[in-house]
Amino acid sequence: MTAPIVHGGGITEAAVRFGGAPDDWLDLSTGINPCPVALPKIDARVWHRLPDRQLEEAARAAASSYYRTGDLMPLPVPGTQAVIQLLPRLADLKRRAAIFGPTYGEYERVLTGAGFAVDPVARADDLSAAHGLAVLVNPNNPTGRVFPPDQVLAMAREMEASGGLLVVDEAFGDLDPETSVAPHVDAQHNLVVFRSFGKFFGLAGLRLGFVVANAAVTESFREWLGPWAVSGPALAVAARLMEGDTEAVREGILERNAALHAVLRGAGMDVIGGTGLFALVDHERANDLHTALCGEHILTRKFDYDRRWLRIGLAADANGDRRLAEALQRAGV
Repeated sequence: MTAPIVHGGGITEAAVRFGGAPDDWLDLSTGINPCPVALPKIDARVWHRLPDRQLEEAARAAASSYYRTGDLMPLPVPGTQAVIQLLPRLADLKRRAAIFGPTYGEYERVLTGAGFAVDPVARADDLSAAHGLAVLVNPNNPTGRVFPPDQVLAMAREMEASGGLLVVDEAFGDLDPETSVAPHVDAQHNLVVFRSFGKFFGLAGLRLGFVVANAAVTESFREWLGPWAVSGPALAVAARLMEGDTEAVREGILERNAALHAVLRGAGMDVIGGTGLFALVDHERANDLHTALCGEHILTRKFDYDRRWLRIGLAADANGDRRLAEALQRAGV
């Protein structure tokens, strides 16, 4: 069994180490909208009953419209991580896997733990007929690199010729829908798209994601997850929110992102990447800076594989921006 990865969001553990109550901390370690949308009213019976087919179909129909998948109905799953854990079952262990990196570390952990030989790749040209599975996080976490849809589809067609499968993780794709290849899955059957619900809407605690794939892959995931994998309240909330107007959510995130970048520019920090929900900075003392900010009860995300990188998420308001700016100044950035 491979060692677990330390992700963002460990406020309780940080408070134990550096002091303070968890509620006193400013959590900038995740890529989650810090201004969650208001929960819609849902029928109280949803809390008392097992989720039925009608509830699931409503969520799938809303997701189909939201992700523009046409007649292909996305499958609700209990968070993207749940299907990442199942990913080895889709591929042939006798063939190699490729992961465009550096990226979200759970893909490599899960695949190597299942016995796959995994090749880190950076370009489409790095893929070969030896790869039965390739994983592309697009936009990428943490660099923000984006492959346009035509390039992603070209990769999928190349892999299709050798029976390969291309998995595209679009967890951070809500802010720029035109980069998504979800609308093309119905025509490109070796393409599988993972989508996250909680990041954009700020409701990560729902543990909800969607898989866009051909019928065989969708039914495999459904079988592996078992009955009632997604809670009724999660399905109901998703159906309501994905049917609504999300422009205000998008504008709010972009406003918070602009404020974060203003703080980082003011501190003279070198922003080298990111998405609308976080910025990636390069700093020669990134690990020391991470520790100094923890001393101020501000949690950011450092990386074991690059000690110059620090990922900084969005604060919920101007007070959080000011707190970060002052802490950076005291840290001598």
